[in-house]
Amino acid sequence: MKRSTAREIAVHMSFQTAVNDMPAEAILAEFFDREHYETLASEDEVYSEYPNAKQLEYIKRLTSGIAEHAAELDMYIEKYAKDWSVSRISRVASAIMRVAMYEILYMQDIPNSVAVNEAVEIAKKYEDADTVSFINGVLGTFVRKELTIDG
Repeated sequence: MKRSTAREIAVHMSFQTAVNDMPAEAILAEFFDREHYETLASEDEVYSEYPNAKQLEYIKRLTSGIAEHAAELDMYIEKYAKDWSVSRISRVASAIMRVAMYEILYMQDIPNSVAVNEAVEIAKKYEDADTVSFINGVLGTFVRKELTIDG
């Protein structure tokens, strides 16, 4: 499994934690039960291969971190999604942006450009062109404004 596939699964998990009234750990435990996971392959090719230990740790770290920092990430989304509240943005688009923002803020081993580019690629699978551009704009502005180090 490629890192991009693991990242896409993390988007799915972020979406699930946002729409279900369950802790991230419970959703992850249920989702990554081998029997359950194997049934998902017929629904989406992203689940054709069970993640190895490193990939599973990455997905769990992202999902748990996003759940823990949801309010902060949503604040950044609202700040840079000019005149849009998180409630007006599709849940999938929000999940994609949360994953990228979490990687940028808390996973220093992932270059910012990779986090943004991967988010855009994932968005192309699930959203229309306008929403993909919106996600790219929000994330690009977020990186430029929040990560600029003053003199």
